[in-house]
Parts: sequence; C-alpha cells; structure tokens
Amino acid sequence: MLNDNNVNLLIVDDLSDNLLALQAVIRAEGRTVFQASSGEEALALLLEHEFALAILDVQMPGMNGFELAELMRGTEKTRHIPIVFVTAAGKESNYAFKGYETGAVDFLYKPLDVQAVQSKVNVFVELYRQRLETRRQVAALEKSRKEQETLLAQLQAAQQELQKAVRLRDEFMSVVGHELLTPLNTLFLETQLRKLELERGNMAMFDKAGLEQIFARDQHQIQSMVELIDDILDASRIRNNRLLIRPRLTDLCIVVKRAAGQLSSQAAAAGSSIAVHAGEPILGQWDEFRIEQVIVNLLSNALRYSAKKPVDISLSRLPGSARIEVRDQGKGIPEQDQKRIFEQFERGPADTGQTGFGLGLYISRQLVEAHGGTLDLLSHEGRGANFRVTLPLAEPGAVSL
Repeated sequence: MLNDNNVNLLIVDDLSDNLLALQAVIRAEGRTVFQASSGEEALALLLEHEFALAILDVQMPGMNGFELAELMRGTEKTRHIPIVFVTAAGKESNYAFKGYETGAVDFLYKPLDVQAVQSKVNVFVELYRQRLETRRQVAALEKSRKEQETLLAQLQAAQQELQKAVRLRDEFMSVVGHELLTPLNTLFLETQLRKLELERGNMAMFDKAGLEQIFARDQHQIQSMVELIDDILDASRIRNNRLLIRPRLTDLCIVVKRAAGQLSSQAAAAGSSIAVHAGEPILGQWDEFRIEQVIVNLLSNALRYSAKKPVDISLSRLPGSARIEVRDQGKGIPEQDQKRIFEQFERGPADTGQTGFGLGLYISRQLVEAHGGTLDLLSHEGRGANFRVTLPLAEPGAVSL
C-alpha cells in the first residue's frame, strides 16, 4: 500500500488489451492497479505487495489462472487474498466449479458487464478497508492493553514502595522511641536517685570517686543520644543532597589508629579487642571527619557481632587507591541480607538482639561513594564479615552529597 487509504488491486491476463480495458473499469481514487501478463510475473508482484483483490484470467499460456490460484492458496502471505476469475468460455463449461474449488470468491464471464465488475470490486475494496481498520483497532487495543499492564505494574511497584516506606516509618518511629528513651530514662532515674540521696543528706556518693562515676555514666548516655541524633540528621542530609564533603590533606594511618583508640572501651565492654594493622602513612585528599565516621561505624558494627573475638582493621596501599578493611570473626552475614543491610533502617539478622536505627552502613556507603570510593562486603555464614573501604588517591575537589 502506498498510504493508509490506498488499496492495491492485481489483474492478470496474457493479453495487454484486456489488461488495459480491465484497468480502465476498476481504477479509482485511492486504488493502485498492478498488471501482470503471466503467472510468474503475478507471483513476483504478490510476494512484493499486499493486495485487496486479484482478478485472474483463466486461460493463459504457461501457468493458467487455476494453477496460479493454487500457488496463492499454498502461501501464507497470499492465501487470504480474494480471487475473482475471468474467462471467455461459456457458462456451460465446468470452469466455475473448478474455480471455486481453487478458492475463488467469484467468476466473471467475457464480455464483462462494466457495472457488475465495478460493483464487485467496490465490495472487495470496502471489505479490505474494513479488515485494515479492524486490524488497526486490534493493534491499538493491544497497545493500550500493554500500556495498561505497564501502568498497573508501575502502580503496584509504587504501592509496594509506599507500603515499604510506611513500614519503615513505623519501624523507625518505634526504634527512635526505644533508642532515645533508653538513655533518657537512665538519666532520669539517675537524677531521681541523686535527688533522693541529697534529701536524705547522704553525701558519700558525691565524693570525688562518686562524681567521676556519675559524670562517666551521664557522658555515656548523652553521647549515645548525640550519636543517634547525628545519624538521623546525616540520613536526612543525604536524602536532601545537603551533606557537604570537605576534602583536605589527610593521613589515613592516623585516622585509622585514632578511630580504633576511641573504641577501645567499647571493645573491652564487648569482651573483644581491636588489632590495628596500619604501618606507613597514606596521604590523600579526603574529609577526615567523615572518613573517621565511616571507620567508627564499621568498627562498632564489628564489635557488636564479634562474638567476643578480636576485630582486625588494616590499611594498605593499592595502585591508585587506599584500602581499609575491617574484619570480625562473628557469625557472618547471610547472602540474602548482604545487600539489604546497606539500605536505610535495615539492621542485621533479628536473632542477634542488637539495637540501633539501622543507618550506620547506609550512611557509611554514601560517605565513601561521595569520595569516589566503594564500600563492599565479603562474608560467609560462620566465617565472619569483612567490610572493605576503597578510596581513590587522586585529589578530588569539594563535593556535596
């Protein structure tokens, strides 16, 4: 077809005068009439174009009209094309019967009745256009169905995300309430106890040793709340692209040793220890505070799950990068959980009894990636976990996360 409204018609006759006469009868606006003077020529046209109707002369030298019709019915591309036979033989012959056997839809006898021919062709052209329109409507419906399926899948995915967000929000609020109330309740009870002792005139607990213990307990509870609130604020800044990274010349060896020293008391309380393997200085442009925050997060996690076994932290230089590895000898992390724990508000396996917001690993990975680095996990159940931070040595500019 030349365009959406154009219809192709095929006429086949071995006499050129007959072709010209038939073309003059059936041509009209919106139609293209193809002529063929033999069956072979007709087959070539049938394979190249789509036709609404084929009008075949029965008696032709070589391949006659019946043979051409049989070939058309045997090919998927042409078997549905309506065929009208034209013959000069009398009606008393058995041509019509044979023609219908080969799949003809009509039979015309010469001399042709012009109005009858035009009427029949008009009917087949209109039927063809209706089939095309039906085909277009079916295609449009199929396209619409697929679009609706895609939209439904998107809506279902959005619903699942919304349900997940609601679940995370509820879990987060529950954890926030628990994690913040615990140190607050401890501080409140401590305050009430001190007030009661003062009212009783018991000043023994307020001597130097007693005050040092009080200050140490208060500082621990306050520090716990500060760290929790800092995690919440960092996660919010990351989501809103407001967390600024300020690189400056930094020695990772110093940062690693300082972070390990900060957690020595936590390690002792967990019945564990931290072994530091950091020898030569490794200098680069990093945000010292944020890298230390990452290391502290990883070491704190390792101590929680260390099963009272030593935790190792090592620093090494690679071609073009520096690597920090934190290894514990705990239960390890199941493969199905290894991606999940880097998401917001996701924590380790529930049977560990560990608490927290589940933001540490999420924040750590975001901070490392803001430096152009990677934070990966290697772990097998029963064989501990190895968190690897890889930082580029190339000098980055200040970036916002």
